[in-house]
Amino acid sequence: MQKNLTRGNVFATMSVFALPMLLGNILQQAYNVVDTWVVGQFVGADALAGVGSSFTLMTFLTSILLGLCMGSGVVFSTCFGRQDEAALQTSVGNSFVLALAVALALTAIPLACVDGIVRWLNTPAEIISLTRDYLYIVFWGIPAVFLYNFFAAYLKAMGNSLVPLVFLGISTVLNIALDLWFVVTFQLGAAGAALATIIAQYVAGIGIAVYVCRKSAVVRGALRRLHPTLSGMRQIAGCSIFTCLQQSVMNLGILLVQGLVNSFGTIVMAAFAAAVKIDSFAYMPAQEYANAFSTFLAQNAGAGRVDRVKRGIRCAMITSLSYCAAASLALWFLAEKLMLIFVSPSETQILQEGVRYLHIEGAFYCGIGLLFLLYGLYRSLGKPAMSLVLTVVSLGTRVVLANVLAAIPAIGVVGIWWSVPIGWFLADIVGLFALRKSGKSLFAPLPGNAVGNSLL
Repeated sequence: MQKNLTRGNVFATMSVFALPMLLGNILQQAYNVVDTWVVGQFVGADALAGVGSSFTLMTFLTSILLGLCMGSGVVFSTCFGRQDEAALQTSVGNSFVLALAVALALTAIPLACVDGIVRWLNTPAEIISLTRDYLYIVFWGIPAVFLYNFFAAYLKAMGNSLVPLVFLGISTVLNIALDLWFVVTFQLGAAGAALATIIAQYVAGIGIAVYVCRKSAVVRGALRRLHPTLSGMRQIAGCSIFTCLQQSVMNLGILLVQGLVNSFGTIVMAAFAAAVKIDSFAYMPAQEYANAFSTFLAQNAGAGRVDRVKRGIRCAMITSLSYCAAASLALWFLAEKLMLIFVSPSETQILQEGVRYLHIEGAFYCGIGLLFLLYGLYRSLGKPAMSLVLTVVSLGTRVVLANVLAAIPAIGVVGIWWSVPIGWFLADIVGLFALRKSGKSLFAPLPGNAVGNSLL
């Protein structure tokens, strides 16, 4: 159930650990891709626009939980690297209570405010009812997202990235089957796609929770003797808050841009809904590799292996940027064919706008690949506030530029597309400058307690 990342060849260790995480993220993206494909092909453009708009909102809400689980995972990795089982058990218990409370709040508040949320998103009148119904169902899946991501974060912190993949694979297959059953056979429309998704999410969440509780004495002990303390949860929140804020700010910026996209009408909304799925799928390997890189660095920092931390950084830079360059080249030539997966050939305006989006975003994947690595680097070495700064720079640039450029008639919606890579590269410049300025101090070996304090 555990894998020590502080030994062995750096490239091989990181790559083998990253591969199941990468496959898992592909499966996770498949949830949304299947919903988009089924709705786009069997329901229509209006439903596609509504599901796409809802996806952006759900990504924002679940990113808060994801950030909390990622931050907790850094704590778990560091405790594991130090071989401090008592601290690990305490951290698991405090993290569980904190993340559960956040999950319940993120479920109850949106359910109570769903009508206001739909209006706030500038949803066109013709799809308000459809979007509301879809959102009301998917909000009920947020507790399942908590269960899956919390226990997956624990397993990944222990070096086990394979088991989360297995549970995600089962739920993805189930999601595809239920999507086709509910939408195609029973004609339940977008609501059927939402129902299929939350059923599959609960299968993954409950399944992985039961597995971890059966296999891990540390987790069983933590959950059997849940005695959360305010100081303990403050420690977890102190490590997680910046990662949580980074994830939520990143997706809040995307959500704000979604509202601007919606103001251009259903055609642009549908193009964006399809193209953003392709875009996310294309750069997702770089994102998941950066998450594996972060766990690798956290374990080695906890063990005091500064030499492996530095070698890991060099290895990750070469691997990630090579992939991003290849992905950019492939997407340039395949953009239209990929759009046709989601959009009928007769929808020429939607196709044209989607291809234009992909040609702009896809040409600059090295920018976001480097940014993901910088997020993981600062998060794992006890500087999560810097990850938040980079996110604010990237998303702040995106939101401001998108609103300014889109308001110019000669530029219009293309200004929204161009604001994204500009934001990536500005954040990269800031992150590399801070890295250079930190010099050797960022990688200075710390004694066990100091490492713990810096991260806990």
